[in-house]
Amino acid sequence: MKILLVGEYSRLHNSLKEGLIKLNHEVVIISTGDGFKNYDSDFKIKNYFHKGFLAKFKVLLYKVTSFNIESLFTYWQCKKIAKSFDYFDVVQYINETPFNISLNFEKKIIKLFNSKSKKNFFLACGTDYVSVKYAYDKKFRYSILTPYFYNNKNQKNYIHILNKLSPSHINLHNYIVKITNGFISSDFDYHIPYYKTPKYLGMIPNPINCDKIAYIYPYVDNKLTIFHGINTTNYTKKGNRFFEEALEIILKKYRDKIEVIQTKDVPYKEYINNYNNAHILLDQVYAYDQGYNALEAMAKGKVVFTGAEQEWLEYYQIEDNTVAINALPNTRQIVEKLELLIENPKKVQLISKNARDFIEKNHHYIKIATQYVDTWNAN
Repeated sequence: MKILLVGEYSRLHNSLKEGLIKLNHEVVIISTGDGFKNYDSDFKIKNYFHKGFLAKFKVLLYKVTSFNIESLFTYWQCKKIAKSFDYFDVVQYINETPFNISLNFEKKIIKLFNSKSKKNFFLACGTDYVSVKYAYDKKFRYSILTPYFYNNKNQKNYIHILNKLSPSHINLHNYIVKITNGFISSDFDYHIPYYKTPKYLGMIPNPINCDKIAYIYPYVDNKLTIFHGINTTNYTKKGNRFFEEALEIILKKYRDKIEVIQTKDVPYKEYINNYNNAHILLDQVYAYDQGYNALEAMAKGKVVFTGAEQEWLEYYQIEDNTVAINALPNTRQIVEKLELLIENPKKVQLISKNARDFIEKNHHYIKIATQYVDTWNAN
């Protein structure tokens, strides 16, 4: 098959592409690279207005006319690239808004690429109307909107997320429901909201290229190394403050037994190299399942504090805190789980091996690529 993958979050489409190529399919990715993360793309959409004079011009123009010139330039680039395309059997979008631009231009780009394909599919991955509405209605026990509900000071951090509930975005979502062959979720945080919604095709776990990610055995000598990588844009909704509070407590008690590495807003390739020597990785708290960064770290054999809720445990039939550590929005609980590992380093080694085995069994990129192909063919 010839396949076009539109947009990229956390290297999901890149790993899927690698699996599809192993299955002898022809695959092209078009994306922005997801900002500072700078993921690989066959066709990279450039942002000409992110700094300097052009950034100021974009803001001024928007204030005066409510027109986002970056959206126009993104569309022009996509239109130029599309001229070089012939025809695809499948086009798949990473999200309802794969370029994070004005909704009318998102719709234009979707129409543009759909005109080049027989089938189109959308991933339930990242914030969209269905998942945000589910969280806004407080159907989750906790969610990325929890900080918004409990602290008015956090409202400014949620403008872009809550825009998913606007009438214009609902219109885009309804349009996509009409024209798509179906929605596919990437993990439980999206599967739960999408379950029983129109054209939902089920969950296909994130693909991880186990051939590219070497397992690193966690030798424990004098100190355990804890890594905490922060994306400042997502600081609040990932619950990073709970990790920082926990680390402050842990450092006072175990300064001689641990080393802490913390980074902020580093490119993807630098990020993954920064935690190579770590034993423990602090990922996020407002999640039921692991996101992509957590899964890649688990493939390397890191003990990851992330989403590992009861729904996930039951689905994969595993015991609590044996593959990943369920990180709750509770500083004291995070501290207690860190203390347990610091005082029992053999647990780190056991969970490390379990984590790698879990990824190879449930997230292997060729196995996952096969599931995508089967789903596309069946719909």
